[in-house]
Amino acid sequence: MKKDPLLVLGYYLTSAVVLVFSVFPLFYAICTSFKTGDALFSSDILPSRLSFANYVSVMKNQPFATDLCNSLLTAGSVVALSLGLSLLSAYALGRVRFRGRGTLMMTILAVSMFPQVTVLSGLFELVSWLGLYDKLGALVLSDLIFTLPFTVWILVTFMRDLPKELEEAALMDGVGVLTLIFRIFMPLLWPAVAATALLAFIAAWNEFLFALTFTLSSDERTVPVAIALISGSSSNELPWGDIMAASVMVTVPLVLLVIVFQRHIVSGLTAGAVKG
Repeated sequence: MKKDPLLVLGYYLTSAVVLVFSVFPLFYAICTSFKTGDALFSSDILPSRLSFANYVSVMKNQPFATDLCNSLLTAGSVVALSLGLSLLSAYALGRVRFRGRGTLMMTILAVSMFPQVTVLSGLFELVSWLGLYDKLGALVLSDLIFTLPFTVWILVTFMRDLPKELEEAALMDGVGVLTLIFRIFMPLLWPAVAATALLAFIAAWNEFLFALTFTLSSDERTVPVAIALISGSSSNELPWGDIMAASVMVTVPLVLLVIVFQRHIVSGLTAGAVKG
C-alpha cells in the first residue's frame, strides 16, 4: 500500500521540529561553554574560536570534581538500593497472593504523587534524628522515597508476565527465593531493570531540593546545588560561561547513557503494555 506523500512529508516535518526543539538547548549550551568575554553575549551561535577557559575555571575555582563524585555516589547508591528492594518487592507483589495486595500497590504508587515540598519538613526531622544531616546518606534516603515506588510499579508489571512454569521448575529443583529472583528472573527482566535503573539514576542525579536542604558543606554538595551556587566577582555578575560549562559536564553523560541504553528503555517500558 502506497503511502500518501503529504502524510510522509508531514511526518518528517514534525519529527524535524521536535528534534530541533529538543536538541537546540543542549547545542546552545555546548557552544556557549566554549565562548569567553563579550562573545558570550553575541548573537552568533557558533563560537569564533574554541576556548576551554570556562571548564578550567569551573574545576579550578570550586571543588566541582568532588561535586561530581558526590552526585555519582548518591545516584549510584539510589539505583543499587532501588533495584535490590524493588526486585524483592516486585516478586512479593507480583507472584505471591495475599489479602490487600492491590491496596498495598496503590499505596506505594500514591507515595510518588506527593510533591517534594510536602514531605520536606518531615524528612528533615527524620534526617536530623538519624544523624544524617549534611551527609550523602540523607540524599540517598530521601531520593529512595520517590524512586522506589516507580521502580516497584514497573517491575511488578513485568514480574507478573514471567512464566509460572519457570518458577515451579526452579522451586522443584530446590532453588531458593533469592536465587530465583536474582539468578533466574533478573536476566529475563533485564530490559525493565535497565530502563528503571537509568530513569532512577537520572532522577537522583538531577535532584535539587533535598540536596539543597540536607547538605551544607561543600564536601557533601552535589552538582545541581553546585551549579546553582556558582557566582561571579560581584552580586550583579553571573559567570554564564562557567555555568554553561558546568551544565554541559553534568548533562552530556546523561545524554550518552540514554543513547547507549535507548533500546532497553523503549523495550523495558513498552514490552508489557500489549499482551497477546
